[in-house]
Amino acid sequence: MLKVAVLVSGGGTNLQAILDAQAAGAIPHGQVSLVVASKPGVYALERAAKAGVESAVVSRRDYPSAEAFDAALLDTLQSHGIQLVVLAGFLSILGPSVIAAYPDRIVNVHPSLIPSFCGEGFYGLRVHEAALAKGVKVTGATVHLVNEVCDGGRILLQKAVDVEPGDTPEILQKRVMEQAEWKLLPAAVEMLCKEYDK
Repeated sequence: MLKVAVLVSGGGTNLQAILDAQAAGAIPHGQVSLVVASKPGVYALERAAKAGVESAVVSRRDYPSAEAFDAALLDTLQSHGIQLVVLAGFLSILGPSVIAAYPDRIVNVHPSLIPSFCGEGFYGLRVHEAALAKGVKVTGATVHLVNEVCDGGRILLQKAVDVEPGDTPEILQKRVMEQAEWKLLPAAVEMLCKEYDK
């Protein structure tokens, strides 16, 4: 069974989806053993506490450089024996040293159908604002591996979600989470854990 870390920056709804899937027995090859937040006081840390999962805060602003932040994050992950890293709304970009330490073992969920509305600057509501501005009829979510290119790693899973008349970015964001992100991310975690749990 692989030790999994989930990296968060906010409310932690995707973290909750993974914890719920784990509790339901849907991730038999993995165990969430660490939640890392990019700032203190976020609700995701409460979710971790309620689930009995250890947590840590590694905040970019506490370090003089991106390299120092990466070193601290990597130290936190490695000291807990983490084997798979899940980015669940983590708003700090991972540097080359972290990516190199976990080749094909860092997974991210992105709220669009990559290659649409992705890359630098596309995160959170911005993605849904861009989709609505473009007038697309279908959007969705993508779970992909993380490499040095922002949103550029190998795609693992995608799910389409219809855009409906009258959608606001907030309404669309909620639908994409409920219909796609919260289903895809736990499935991808189990897929990778099973692959590496040999």
